[in-house]
Amino acid sequence: MMAETPCIKICRIDAPTGFCVGCARTIGEIAGWRDATPAERKRILAALPERRARLPKEAPASPQPK
Repeated sequence: MMAETPCIKICRIDAPTGFCVGCARTIGEIAGWRDATPAERKRILAALPERRARLPKEAPASPQPK
């Protein structure tokens, strides 16, 4: 059975931080999530709030011209 993941299906890496803009994990953490131990997952999850604070705030989408 697959463990719950913090993925929210917004998968893009922010180059300056190396964190996914959706879940705030690194590429290595994302790739290794399935095989991570419960302790590793807990450590990663605990780091996510601070990482999200370091990600740039996205500008709201502009309306498309008609």
